[in-house]
Amino acid sequence: MRVLFSGGASGGHVNPALAIADIIKANYPDSEIAFVGTPYGIENSIVPQAGYKLYKIKIEGVNGKKGLGKLKAYARAFTAQFSAKKVIKEFKPDIVIGTGGYACWPALKAAVEARIPTMLHESNSMPGMAVRRLQNDVDVIMTNFDSTKDNLDPTANVVKVGNPVRSQGLSLTRASAREKLGIDAEKFVVLSFGGSLGAECLNDVAVEYMKNFALAHENVIAYHVGGKNYYEDAKRKLEDNKLLENNKNVLISFTNELLVYMAAADVVICRAGAMTLTEVARMGKAAVIIPSVNVTDGHQYKNAKSLADGGAAIMVEESELKNGAKVSELLERFYNDVDFRMEMSARIKDFADEDVEKKILQNIRTLLDSYKKIVK
Repeated sequence: MRVLFSGGASGGHVNPALAIADIIKANYPDSEIAFVGTPYGIENSIVPQAGYKLYKIKIEGVNGKKGLGKLKAYARAFTAQFSAKKVIKEFKPDIVIGTGGYACWPALKAAVEARIPTMLHESNSMPGMAVRRLQNDVDVIMTNFDSTKDNLDPTANVVKVGNPVRSQGLSLTRASAREKLGIDAEKFVVLSFGGSLGAECLNDVAVEYMKNFALAHENVIAYHVGGKNYYEDAKRKLEDNKLLENNKNVLISFTNELLVYMAAADVVICRAGAMTLTEVARMGKAAVIIPSVNVTDGHQYKNAKSLADGGAAIMVEESELKNGAKVSELLERFYNDVDFRMEMSARIKDFADEDVEKKILQNIRTLLDSYKKIVK
């Protein structure tokens, strides 16, 4: 089986594609897999690192652009489709799978015109522009949230499968993760992070809860991941407040072992990216979710609200952080009310589809069979 994936520029689009690629490889070891992405997105580092070939197409997003910038983006999208056709002609895929973002549009559009089986996977509650534009062209749209279907054309072929995540770290227990990190089993551990790049807002939250909550309890340890872009900001703010002068508060720049820290935690404070929420749900962690206001279509808010409405997590909007103690108050409740924490842990697990890998594989097989393609 020859599979071409398309989706890039951000980890939220690339990581689900890598997870699906891993599922295919695990079940069809002889499969040939390649990716189509941009020359400048995160795919340029993590796709080759995963061992897959990456084709690069020049394309850029339209959202937020005006005037000549918007015209240039549309022109790039037009020429990108011709580049995508060349990739398809060279690679000869049996199926093309997109995972959203503007980078996925040209390859999927070219595949549809070439009558090649096509699929999309949408991780977010609110489908992005590329998915909405392709919804009536592709054969199948796989979703993570039930609510995604409500925001798509009723005639689109939509099936809920959940969100695929790469397996590294998900098998860790709280105990095994703590043993690996050298954390005492009796400690109450808080983990906060704002994604791989970090977030200034989450740095401010870390200062607030480390000062008002962590220092008030002897057996609390707080870990904050500053991120690639905001580590220095986090370091300055925590040092200015003298919060790194003991072993209770730990600042991390960026770690490839985030899932290990997550497994060790009692409570997670995070953004509402679909991949992050899936990892938190798969691990069954009590969570305080602070959706970013700087994302297209407000999809993080919608992701977080889906969990909050189901009683699976606490959503705190950035505007609610102005009182200076909101997160600390929530952590106090998680700390003092074990039943409440365990209830949240159990409920968030309901949002993690344990059969996602099987469902995705079955949908791929069914689609290829409908095209009478032989899977090898």
